[in-house]
Amino acid sequence: MRTLPALAVGLTLSGAAAPVAAAAAARCAAGWAGTVEYSRHQASSDSKTLKRVSGKGTETTNASINDEYVAQIAVRPAPGGEYSIGTANINLRATATETINSSDQMICPHERTMRQMSGQFVSRSQRRGNASGLEAGVDITTDNDGTYSVSVRLPEFQGTESGSNSASFSGQCKAKEATNQKIADVPTTIDAMRFSSSGEDRMQPSDPNRLTGAHSVTSYGVTESLRWNLRRCGGDLRLIDLKFEDMRFPTWDAWKNITEEIGTIDGNIVRLTAVVANDSPEEKAATVKFRDTYKGDKWDGAKPDGLLGEVSITVPAGEQREVQLKWDSSGYAWFDDGRPRFTQRIKAEVEDKGKKVDDMTRNLKVAPKPLVLVHGLWSNWRAWESWQNILTTSHSYDWKAFPVGEKPEHGRMNTGDEMGNFGPTNTIAQNAVELGNYVRYAQKDRNAWHVDLVAHSMGGLISRRYIHATMPTYPDGKPQVSHLVMLETPNRGSSCADLISIPLELAGRSMDALRELRPINVLRFNAENNNSKGVPFSVLAGNPLPPVCRMLSRNDGVVAEPSAKWIITDNETQTILHTSMTGTEPFASFVKPRVALGPGKQAAEGSSAESGGSPRASARLMILGVENSDDAISVMPDVSKVVTIAPGQILDVAIPVSDAKNFGLTFVAANTISATLIDHTGAVVGASLSDTPEASQIFRSMFVDREVTKGKWIVRLQSKDRADREVILSTWSNAGRSDT
Repeated sequence: MRTLPALAVGLTLSGAAAPVAAAAAARCAAGWAGTVEYSRHQASSDSKTLKRVSGKGTETTNASINDEYVAQIAVRPAPGGEYSIGTANINLRATATETINSSDQMICPHERTMRQMSGQFVSRSQRRGNASGLEAGVDITTDNDGTYSVSVRLPEFQGTESGSNSASFSGQCKAKEATNQKIADVPTTIDAMRFSSSGEDRMQPSDPNRLTGAHSVTSYGVTESLRWNLRRCGGDLRLIDLKFEDMRFPTWDAWKNITEEIGTIDGNIVRLTAVVANDSPEEKAATVKFRDTYKGDKWDGAKPDGLLGEVSITVPAGEQREVQLKWDSSGYAWFDDGRPRFTQRIKAEVEDKGKKVDDMTRNLKVAPKPLVLVHGLWSNWRAWESWQNILTTSHSYDWKAFPVGEKPEHGRMNTGDEMGNFGPTNTIAQNAVELGNYVRYAQKDRNAWHVDLVAHSMGGLISRRYIHATMPTYPDGKPQVSHLVMLETPNRGSSCADLISIPLELAGRSMDALRELRPINVLRFNAENNNSKGVPFSVLAGNPLPPVCRMLSRNDGVVAEPSAKWIITDNETQTILHTSMTGTEPFASFVKPRVALGPGKQAAEGSSAESGGSPRASARLMILGVENSDDAISVMPDVSKVVTIAPGQILDVAIPVSDAKNFGLTFVAANTISATLIDHTGAVVGASLSDTPEASQIFRSMFVDREVTKGKWIVRLQSKDRADREVILSTWSNAGRSDT
């Protein structure tokens, strides 16, 4: 074999009786083309502490080194030869820092007490270097058993070196001034590098003229890595690289590289970049097609590739050019049948005169959108405590739950926090501001441009207010919130809120979160907050209970079925209590099918919203949605009382009852409070005991579904609490019967 130039690629083929792969490679006489990446990373630190000579102090030295060297090498066949030529672009950043902190105790002249004296000395040096178009050596050698090795030789080049020194002092007998000194840039030589793969990689018998692999070695805190993608005997056009970028939230067009381990988030715009090289002596026109490929997928490997887009490009002779396509990743965390999609495989193909001459495939992880969880009245983030486990089981740990208030520094709604708390709360509008803060926190944490909202009860009204008033839109034309899923939201108000809020208001203690749930107030809310901005709405209603709180419809104990469904087209009804709506079953049966949408379903949903399928309506239509309904009329209690019960106390509250077709009692108390309803004859006609599922309901009701006569009834309260607790009671009669 001839001797190659010092900065060239050698090809060694030995043995006449070689395996199929080696024999096939031997029939190709041209050199290799493609890309090789070499990187060297060194990160180390050391710390030691010594006693000072005085014996009354210490000196601590912390030293660190961070060295990052990356070379991108374009490999192309040498004209008329069996070897190749390498051209490298190299970037170096290296920093060494030493920090000395010393402390001592001394007595200054004319003083009697010890002083604590300290000083800090920081020395920092930096090396930087950038070079492009350098000749580099890349040697590919093959053996007769089909194994091969790749090695690189990178030349030295010129860089710069700079530094700084600083010192600061405190506590000295005679004050010392801090000093800072900078060392200007001076030329320096960046050393040459050599590195080789292990030689254990093996050619593929089916494609011996393409080599793809990686090799890494770590020793003494230094990691050297080599990645290569090479081919020979191809056409004039070839793909050098395929890379992905997304935008760093919240700055639009702030593109950053996506690493395979981290990936991107469903709904983000991803910029696909293919690098095409032209090895011919003439300018070439080409077409680059980006495809969604299933090849290699366990379940869908037989599906044909889908076209994401194509771009035309012209590449001058002997040069390379980039071609880019912006791709909407919406839906690519899922398949259209609801299965999780962990990895997206994207292929770039380059065509010369309509014929494919090269292709390259890369994996891209697409994680689901963050799920921001919005609690309701007398609740907090713990209502969603199990949901991260639910999301992990449903997809992976990359599907993140963000219950509003879990990290209060990013936003915390105040809706009463827990049952039995009648103190001041935020308004819906104020809570919507807190929700917006938490949405932005979730976006920054996950680098997600779009989120899904799941809201329970009053949280749905808060979410609607946020969407109407302050939700931003982005240049991609999609709303920030991709979907709002409401679980038993009182979209036409709650009659129970009337019964409990009115006594507080009469006592001059209006509780905003409760007052705003009264049907008359939700009527005004609907008229004022009528813009969904293209966000699809869905709602799940519950109807396991007969009429309570003078509601004529079946309900979940808080919200009547018609109130939840309102004018929202996408609705369902299940026999689930209000406080059970944040459980596993509603997630699996209702929430997941609406947020775990594949690309086809997301595209269809987007088209529906654009064509009017979104639940946006005029203010007048929303008013009509509640006119002439039982929920639109305030439910005035027959009798209402606010009482205080001491720890361990049994308290009888007298309730006057009039002649009526039926009788109902609704009250709100901590779940440590039991209530027993006793009629005028002394008979127990209802009970709601502490530490039972009934006690966990927001509004607790007892309904006597028979005619009652005038008399004095008793509500017997018993407390197991350790503190004084308030209880609000309201009675009502002549409600719809249970068989209505």
